Amino acid sequence: MSQNHEFHSAIRWTGNKGEGTKDYTSYERSHTISIKNKADILASSDPVFKGDGTKPNPEDFLVSAIASCHMLWFLHLCADNGIIVMDYVDNASGILTLKPEGGAFTEVTLRPTVTITRADQIDLANALHEAANKKCFIANSCNFPVHHIANCIVI
Repeated sequence: MSQNHEFHSAIRWTGNKGEGTKDYTSYERSHTISIKNKADILASSDPVFKGDGTKPNPEDFLVSAIASCHMLWFLHLCADNGIIVMDYVDNASGILTLKPEGGAFTEVTLRPTVTITRADQIDLANALHEAANKKCFIANSCNFPVHHIANCIVI
């Protein structure tokens, strides 16, 4: 049985410096992302696209969404399998390839370092990354590979 869930996001451009989009350099890429009952996010484009490098950009959000979704599924699967995770840190990255007609992400690599309590569960914990990838809503929506370079340590 399938279920549909809707997600809503309001985007407001805040980068009009008085002349609107008169030309490519006449406006800022700043915008506000608003989601009901959640803190606003001040965003921009990447500096390579004339954005504010101190604010997150859509590409940051894509990589972060994949990493976050993967982590949440991984933690769920660990809990279901009796693996106690004490810490989880991921240094994810994505590759965006630009072409004259536009661009696209060609891959994302997750690099989670997971701290667990039992050495005899390292192999199972590492295997659960593949299962988490198969369940991740965001990774399942991508048309590029999501790689995993996992590191599991024991306290």
